[in-house]
Amino acid sequence: MAQFYVAKQRVTTQQRITVTIDELDPFGQGVARHKGKTLFVTGALPGEQAEVTLTEDKRQFARAKVTRLLSRSPARVTPPCPHYERCGGCQQQHADVALQQQSKAQALSRMLSQAADQTVPVDEIIAGAPWGYRRRARLGLQWHNKAQRLQMGFRQAASNDLVDVQHCPVLVPELEALLVPLHHCLSGLRAVRRLGHVDLVLADNGPLMILRHLDALHADDREKLEQFSHEHQLMLFLDAGEDALTALQTSTPFYHAHQLKLTFSPQDFIQVNDGVNQQMVATAISWLDLQPEDRVLDLFCGMGNFTLPIGIFVQNVVGVEGIAALVRQAAYNADLNNLKNVSFFQHNLEEEVSRQPWAAQGFNKVLLDPARAGAAGVMAHVVKLAPERVVYVSCNPTTLARDSQTLLSAGYQLERVAMLDMFPHTRHLESMVLFRKT
Repeated sequence: MAQFYVAKQRVTTQQRITVTIDELDPFGQGVARHKGKTLFVTGALPGEQAEVTLTEDKRQFARAKVTRLLSRSPARVTPPCPHYERCGGCQQQHADVALQQQSKAQALSRMLSQAADQTVPVDEIIAGAPWGYRRRARLGLQWHNKAQRLQMGFRQAASNDLVDVQHCPVLVPELEALLVPLHHCLSGLRAVRRLGHVDLVLADNGPLMILRHLDALHADDREKLEQFSHEHQLMLFLDAGEDALTALQTSTPFYHAHQLKLTFSPQDFIQVNDGVNQQMVATAISWLDLQPEDRVLDLFCGMGNFTLPIGIFVQNVVGVEGIAALVRQAAYNADLNNLKNVSFFQHNLEEEVSRQPWAAQGFNKVLLDPARAGAAGVMAHVVKLAPERVVYVSCNPTTLARDSQTLLSAGYQLERVAMLDMFPHTRHLESMVLFRKT
């Protein structure tokens, strides 16, 4: 007789415990201790006592979610967004803004203190409006067969499922006002089942929209989209997955930075929070203490967000960026603003830089604004240049702490630290640090 192995079903019981929350981590999770182990609790705030259910139990830590609040923190607020409980875009709307900023500043101070082996305080918090600040957003589009309707919105946390969004209080009002009429317009297209996503951007000369479509659009669909763009006075671009977008009008989007006019392609990266970006650029200029004879190197320069304003004050500034399209746009904007002392180069800054034509130009000040991976590939070269001042703008405190050690080991002093509240109500922690040669 043949015998077959039948695996026993694994029975799991979700453990419920009562804890008191000690602090808020920068990702918006309450932090408690239970049986000597750190417990991260989604939805709980410092000082609150809560009954929680364990969702993950590891050797070093555990995760849990709130089953029942037994006491409430005075910092707990009612989230204004009706989609907050499901949408993965924001993680901290249940905490007041002061607590969010304080917890991020404390986390930044803790990580930099460990890197410097001494206490490093956060000197200032650079913040803008906590609501209506986001001038760029990508909305997923998905045809729902069962409901026979188009879903348009953001992803759920840890999921590919979309949350239908009719309101988004972190979007600038001009973009939030487009959500309902845009969904209505797209739902009426013949291509409704074959749409990918839509990008909304607010430039200084008006809103723009990029529609990613998976098949060629019928003439009727193009007409409906053009009519929508005229009704709502927005610049419309179609993305068929090719190198170039199809523009259905001739306007060029632009924004202003430190009195300069910067044009950009709809697909170019621009800082999402304009209010904080303006303050960030002004602070970097102040921290660098720019003088007419200075020669400044701006690494990971993008389309010149820092480089071009710096060019107003100094003898010479060089921007280096790995993406060719951004380098071209930056050079165009230098000409547009008649900045003859600004030059741009393309180079992958994760690769060797010492033989590059710009590398040995005797820079006395350096600014870095890398992506999340940090600037490990160029830190040794920055030290070799021996600049008087280095400003490091970071979107990842972990790589900032790592790269800081290179400068600290080379005799630099960590002089100023600012937490940039670029993305209120989210887990993102951005910062800016000034190093001076001792």
